Amino acid sequence: MDQFIVNIIHRPEMVPEYAEKVTGQGKTEDIGRKALLTESLDIFRTQQECAHKNGLKTTIQMTYASLFNDEAVAIAKEHHETYGDEISLTLLGLPCKEFREKYQTKDFCIWMFSMEDKKAIVNDVFEKFYDRFGFYPESTGSYYMDAELIHYIKETYPSVKCAVATCWEEGPKAYHTCNNSWYTFMDGGPWAPWIPSKQNTHAPAANEAEDSGIVAIPHLSRDLIACYDGNGSNFGTHPQNVLRGMIYDSKTWEYPYLYNLIDQYRHLAKFNNGYAYNMMFVGPGWMNRMGRWEAPYELLLKSYEDGCAYYGKLKKEGKLTDMTMAEFADYYRNKKTYTEPECALWRDILYGSKKQLFWYCDPFLRACVNMDQGGAIVDLRPYVAKLEWKTGIGTDHIQDASYPFLIQEKYRAGYFTHYAGEGTVRSARITYHGEEADLCLSPSHAVFSQEGNTRILTLDPVDIEFTDLKLKLRTRIFFEEGTSAIRIERSIMEMSDPLAVVGLDEYMVACYGTTEYTEDMSGIMLFATKGGDTVSVSYEYKCREKHLPGADCVSALVPQIGTKVSMRCDHHSATGYFIEGYAFSPMFTLGYTAQIRDKEVITTWLSLEKAD
Repeated sequence: MDQFIVNIIHRPEMVPEYAEKVTGQGKTEDIGRKALLTESLDIFRTQQECAHKNGLKTTIQMTYASLFNDEAVAIAKEHHETYGDEISLTLLGLPCKEFREKYQTKDFCIWMFSMEDKKAIVNDVFEKFYDRFGFYPESTGSYYMDAELIHYIKETYPSVKCAVATCWEEGPKAYHTCNNSWYTFMDGGPWAPWIPSKQNTHAPAANEAEDSGIVAIPHLSRDLIACYDGNGSNFGTHPQNVLRGMIYDSKTWEYPYLYNLIDQYRHLAKFNNGYAYNMMFVGPGWMNRMGRWEAPYELLLKSYEDGCAYYGKLKKEGKLTDMTMAEFADYYRNKKTYTEPECALWRDILYGSKKQLFWYCDPFLRACVNMDQGGAIVDLRPYVAKLEWKTGIGTDHIQDASYPFLIQEKYRAGYFTHYAGEGTVRSARITYHGEEADLCLSPSHAVFSQEGNTRILTLDPVDIEFTDLKLKLRTRIFFEEGTSAIRIERSIMEMSDPLAVVGLDEYMVACYGTTEYTEDMSGIMLFATKGGDTVSVSYEYKCREKHLPGADCVSALVPQIGTKVSMRCDHHSATGYFIEGYAFSPMFTLGYTAQIRDKEVITTWLSLEKAD
């Protein structure tokens, strides 16, 4: 039987995000304002009551500020004894008078501090927790936790086994929708629980040697299409995310989208050996009595009550298991293996289209396949490189914690560009008598299957029409567990002229980066290899291209992100090629061209390796 697990996490954030400006309108900032502290604690009580009356246990993530409040500590102890709630500790909610007086800063994102300050803050917060409760926590978290921080916490406080460790696709899109003021970038991580590697939080551990020692969970469960296409903060299973996105009936105050989103997470068990996960992570700032997101307090409260009631209903029906974070960490380690991937065949439940995305994540890569673009790969992150990416003051990445991409259609255009350049994508073109059709222009629909350790996407065949020829082509994509390779089969199912021969161009346009702004491509090496012979080019923006008939492999070495990416093809007469980009289109292209006939199948592999 499929198992659907939920973590409900509350934090008594005494100085909640945004709330001081609302509570103290027209007054000088005072994060110790009594009205603010009183209301925050009242809201925390309300959120706890919403969960408990529906038979749900919670994880209470105590903030630093709340550890100085006797009432907040007493509530946590009482609810632990009465309801089995876990008393946990978060590295969110640092701002309070005591913190600002000690550290003389308004910074509040733990991963942005210097490593020296990170250690001092962790010690302060964990020791204060021990003073109040007499034990150290088994779970912690933040919006993001870098690998160095996780290592220090696990080494110093080994009781910690679980952490909220990243916010899915919280990068430039979120920055832009916050009026260019939200300086946190953490694109490119998993959307579901994983075991972070010691080298990089985003990249899952491939084995015990890489294991950081904790199970990580995402900060909110997001809509894997709407969040990818737009601002993720509007599309999550946190009920007030849905209100912020204005996805509700303003007259009836009903929000079927919220329940559909929870149900789609339940459905992910079909792709993950019977297991699905969902989480709701809430602070008091979301239910301010003066209202938020153009919604009055009454609607904020109703949405949270209704959300908890839906989880409670699923639990009563035997369709949901509620766990604390520590309980979930134990479950996850018993349930999952290191190389077992997380898969999500996600359909559009917001706009009513037939759009599908398939997300795949394992210790070697994260990929997104877009069925609206004929099965094109539109996002690719080379986890196999296990790129060490230190963040915070004193590092090269003070705010940008994102894992770099090789392909990213939202930041590097994808197939649909406005001018002469190319965008990043992995797709194919069909040619015939001087005409060309790219599969990105042939929407399809996919079904998921699994054979042994291989996950398979089979797309509905698409019709391609030239002036003098019609054909039907099918795409199948294979994700072979533990190989860091994606295998793609193209099959000609039928042709109006069975004797016709068409050209097939399997290509990958790529670059590297974490934002929409280009990086320096100098020094990238492009190769085509046949037997012992190799043709190569060092990237200098000269628009050079090389073709090698019968090539065993075409590849690119991207030293900036420690990654080698390669393609190979099984067709005996295929020609491998690479293309160097130019300044206006700073990409590189790898590909194979071949002739294909009716009922013929051509297979290509895209593989990733750690460069060094």
